[in-house]
Amino acid sequence: MLAGEPKWRRRKEARPGEIVAAALEVFAEKGFAAARLDDIAARAGVSKGALYLYFETKHDLFHAVVRDAVTPNIDAIEAAARAMNQPIGPVIRMMLGRAAEVLITSPLGAVAKMVIAESRNFPDLARVWHDEVVERALGVITGLIEAAQARGEIRPGDARFHAFSLISPLLLGLLWREVLVPAGGRPVDIRALAAQHVETVLGGMLSQGDRR
Repeated sequence: MLAGEPKWRRRKEARPGEIVAAALEVFAEKGFAAARLDDIAARAGVSKGALYLYFETKHDLFHAVVRDAVTPNIDAIEAAARAMNQPIGPVIRMMLGRAAEVLITSPLGAVAKMVIAESRNFPDLARVWHDEVVERALGVITGLIEAAQARGEIRPGDARFHAFSLISPLLLGLLWREVLVPAGGRPVDIRALAAQHVETVLGGMLSQGDRR
C-alpha cells in the first residue's frame, strides 16, 4: 500500500476477491441450490448489500469462481508446459502431476461434483464449466499432442481422444473421492493414480523410437 493510502480503499479493492473465495468455499460445502448469498456475504465478512455491488446473482458468482479460482490453474499449467521446451513425455508427466496436486489441495473437486449433480436444474453451471474448464483443459492438451505428432513423438491418432485418455482417470479419481469415499469406498491416492496412469498411457502413445 502506498504511504498515506487509506486502508478502506485497499479493503474495498480486495472485496471482490474475498467474496469469490468465500463463494468457492460455500459452493463446495453446500452445493449451488443450497448456497445462500447471505452465507457467502457472511463468510467474506461483508454485508449482503456490499456483495450486490459486485455480483447480482449466484450465477454471476459461480462464473467468477470459475474465472478467478479455476482457470488460473489451467493457465499456469499451460505456461509451465510451454516453458519446458522438452519432448512431450516429460511435459505430460508434469501437467498431470500439477493437475493432481491442484485437485488434492483445493476444493475444486467438490465444485466439480456440484456441477455434475446440479446441472440438470442449473444448466448454466455445466455450460460455464464446459466452456471455461473442460474445453480449455482439453484444448491445451490436444494442442500439445498435435504438435508432438507433427514432430513424430506421438503415434498417429485423434489428438483429442488422446487428451481424453489422459484426463479421464483424474476425473474418476476425483468423483471417487468426493462421492464414494464418504459412502465407505476405499480412498484413492490421486497423486499415485496420476503417476501410474501417465506412464501407462504414454507407453501406448509415444512413437517406438521416442520412449521418453
